Amino acid sequence: MSEISALAYMVINASDLDAWASFATDILGLQASRRDDDLLALRMDERTQRLLIERGTEDDLAVLGWEFDTLPELQAYVARLRECGVDVTEVTGTARGREMEKIYSCLDPIGFRHEFCYGPKLAPMSQPFHSPLIVGDGFETGDLGVGHVFVVTQDADESVRFYTETLGLRISDYIRDSETMPDVTVDGVFMHTRTGRHHSIATAQIPWRKRVHHMMIQVKSLDDVGLAFDRVRKAEIPVVLDIGHHPNDRMVSFYILTPSGFALEYGWGGLVIDENNWQVRTFSQLSDWGHRFCLPAEEPEAV
Repeated sequence: MSEISALAYMVINASDLDAWASFATDILGLQASRRDDDLLALRMDERTQRLLIERGTEDDLAVLGWEFDTLPELQAYVARLRECGVDVTEVTGTARGREMEKIYSCLDPIGFRHEFCYGPKLAPMSQPFHSPLIVGDGFETGDLGVGHVFVVTQDADESVRFYTETLGLRISDYIRDSETMPDVTVDGVFMHTRTGRHHSIATAQIPWRKRVHHMMIQVKSLDDVGLAFDRVRKAEIPVVLDIGHHPNDRMVSFYILTPSGFALEYGWGGLVIDENNWQVRTFSQLSDWGHRFCLPAEEPEAV
């Protein structure tokens, strides 16, 4: 059966592209590859883009782009979705904007748009990815994809069924935690694709003002996490969770607010799943050290 390889890209709907340009390049260490009045395209590696910031009023994650290794695999996957009753459409104009050869699209139960794609455009060898802020070997992408997202749902069972039974993602593990965030119990489900990044998507029912709680990008050097956290403090960007360590994916990371008001996790050391030696487990805490909650108590919407 055809299976998603990785989360190739994310599209964010944002009202302030200038703020995102500064945040992405001066804080995160990404590289702007295209910019006009309505679009900011950002590089993380040899591809021409991994993150797209499109002008809009939602200030939320808008699209997840799931990649397939071959065109026949993509087409077989789309055929299976249609057999399952999913309304999947081909989006040729969007494919050019996403810089992919082929894209199909559908909506999930909570309104996220999922795009299924093949054939990413690579930058010329004469234009390698470069960030003056990154001291290590760059971002952890490649076969593992762009990173992960943690989406908020009002019906966890329905969302998990769609992601696993319809999209074909695999359960990594669960976390049930009531200690990290004040007065909030997180009952999270973490899911991965074929190539094994610990999770490309996770979901839970929690109070949050956006459909996405956070997106994650990963660097290859722990030093780059520390240096980025110093830049965050100097720029006085709101910190959601300070530096800590997750027990399930073993990521060392911190969380900050993006210009659109949802969180971004900046991490190092995430686990890659070996399906031959993996056991689904349930953890009792989001973090086994650090990740102190930092947002002011008077901002309940941001919990």
